[in-house]
Amino acid sequence: MKVNYLKLGISLLTALLAVGCATPPTPYDFSEFKKSRPHSIVILPPLNQSPDVKATYSMLSQMTYPLAEAGYYVLPVALVDETFKQNGLASPDDIHATAPAKIKEIFGADAALYVTITQYGAVYSVLNSAAVVTANAKLVDLKSGSVLWEGRATASNNEGGNNSGGSLIGALVAAAVKQIINSVADAAHPVAGITSQRLLGAGHPNAILFGPRSVNYAKD
Repeated sequence: MKVNYLKLGISLLTALLAVGCATPPTPYDFSEFKKSRPHSIVILPPLNQSPDVKATYSMLSQMTYPLAEAGYYVLPVALVDETFKQNGLASPDDIHATAPAKIKEIFGADAALYVTITQYGAVYSVLNSAAVVTANAKLVDLKSGSVLWEGRATASNNEGGNNSGGSLIGALVAAAVKQIINSVADAAHPVAGITSQRLLGAGHPNAILFGPRSVNYAKD
């Protein structure tokens, strides 16, 4: 039986190219965002679906910076949190369930950022340990109630890999030590900052659009 090596080679090359080329993300529909063009944003205390009680305020304290860098006026999160409490809204669940019109009445902002933390803290496997933070976000127009944008991001303090020198015992010891450090020292807090930057930074595919204080405003 003869084999057509040319056809076989072409087939193999095509298969390799198909595997090697990453599929680009589906472009986000920014029509509602561009119609609204919010200037000011109020960040709501994030919902926490992780077992770590520190997650909400760890994320909340680090989300203003990327939004401000993107060109938005962000209401001070400490003042917002206290104002919610003064209005009888002490938990993130109650705050997220509040009507957008009521939030606008209280703060006067153009949009609200709703964030849900799905993972925060140390994740342990046999040969590794890492602090991981994952969060979802959506930006809502407080006047119309329309969702302007949605995104998701994750980060880990082990993204550079785990080097134990090739020894199984060394890997086990390193993983155990790292697990203790991640748990005791709240290693997830700086990781939450990276997640916040990836989630809310502008200028990359399907990211939140630049705000009016940015030189890139309305150029997207």
